[in-house]
Amino acid sequence: MKKKKQNEPKRNVSFSQFGSYNLLFEYFITHGLEQNYVRPPEITKRTMELGNRNSPDFVCSPFKFTLGCFLEAIEAGADTIVQVGGVVACRLKYYGSMQKKIIEDLGYDIRFVNLAEASREDPRSFLALFRKINPDFSLVKILRTGITVVAMLEALDRVQLTVSKNAGFELRDGDFDREFRRFCGRLLKSPNDPISVYRIYRETKKNMRAIPTDVPEHPLRIAVIGEYYTVMDDYSSHNIEKKMAKYGMRVERWMNVSHTLLHYSAPKRRKIIRDYVQYDMGVTTTSNVGFALECAKKGFDGIIQLKSFGCTPEIDAMPVLRSISSDYDIPILFFSFDCQNADTGIETRLEAFYDMIRLKKEAQLKSGAPERAAAAI
Repeated sequence: MKKKKQNEPKRNVSFSQFGSYNLLFEYFITHGLEQNYVRPPEITKRTMELGNRNSPDFVCSPFKFTLGCFLEAIEAGADTIVQVGGVVACRLKYYGSMQKKIIEDLGYDIRFVNLAEASREDPRSFLALFRKINPDFSLVKILRTGITVVAMLEALDRVQLTVSKNAGFELRDGDFDREFRRFCGRLLKSPNDPISVYRIYRETKKNMRAIPTDVPEHPLRIAVIGEYYTVMDDYSSHNIEKKMAKYGMRVERWMNVSHTLLHYSAPKRRKIIRDYVQYDMGVTTTSNVGFALECAKKGFDGIIQLKSFGCTPEIDAMPVLRSISSDYDIPILFFSFDCQNADTGIETRLEAFYDMIRLKKEAQLKSGAPERAAAAI
C-alpha cells in the first residue's frame, strides 16, 4: 500500500461552467475527494473571446466556452482541470485531448483529468482518475458523496423544470429564480446524505407552490429541445428560456443530466420515433426527436430547437423535425448559436414566433377546436 505523504497540499480543482451543475461538482470535490474547489468565474464576453481566440476554426461553441472557462479558472488559481466530455458520444469526447494540448501550448503547467479515459461500463476506471486528484481518497467517502450527489442531481433537475414551466406566470418578477438560487445554496451547504437533500427538495417545492401565479386557462406550451450543452446553459442559449417566460409561455424541456444519464432508454425512444427514424441518431438527438414527437401528439403549441453552430447530430435532426411539424401542424423554430453576443436578432425571431403561435391558438379556440390533453405540470 502506498504510503501517504505527510502535509501534502490539497489540489485546487476546477471545472467549466455548465448551467447549475457546477454545485454538484463542487460538492463532490470538497466532500468526496476532500480537495479545494476553484469556482470558475461566471461566463462573460471575455470567457467567450478567450475560448474563441484559442480554438480551432469551425469547432462547436461548447468547446470554446469550456476552454475559456478553463483558462479563467487557471487564472483564478486552479492547478487541476477536469474535462467531462468523455461521457458524451459525439466529437466532444475528443475535445479533452485537444484542450489539454492547447492549454499546454499556452504555457500552463496544470494537471488535466479527462473523463474520456474512463468508461461507464467499468466504474473502477473512474477510481484511477480520482487518484490523479487525490491519491489517498477514501472509497467510503467517495461512495457516500456519490449517492448524495445523485440525489442532488435528481432534485436539481426537477426543481429546474418546475421553474421553466411556471416562471412565465409569476406575479412578482424573479420569485421562481430567487427560490431556485436559495435552493442551490442550501444544497451546497447540506449534510452529506440523500435524506437531507430530499428534505430540502420537498421544502423548495412547497415554497414554489406558494408563489403567486396567474396561469391562463389555455397557456402556450412550448417544447424546448436541442444540443446537450447549449440547451442547458443559459449563457450559451442567450437565456432564451427566461425570454420565453416573459412572453408567458410554459416551457417544457426533457433534456437534462438526470434524464440522459439515469433515465434514458434508447430502445424506448427508437420505438416512439420508428415512423420517422430507423436508426439511433447518436448523442441526444434520438431523445430530442422522441420528445418533440410526444409533445406534438399532446397538442403543444410550438417547438424550439437550440444547438451550437455545426452540431452534426442536431443538424441531422432538422429534416425529421420538419416532418413532425408538417404532420402535426406544430410550428418549429430553429436557433443556431456560436460566439455572437447580440440578442436583437434572437428576440426579434422569438417575438415573431410568439405572435404566430398566439394567433394560431386564439383562432383554434374561437373555432371551437378541441385542445389536446395538456401535459402534467
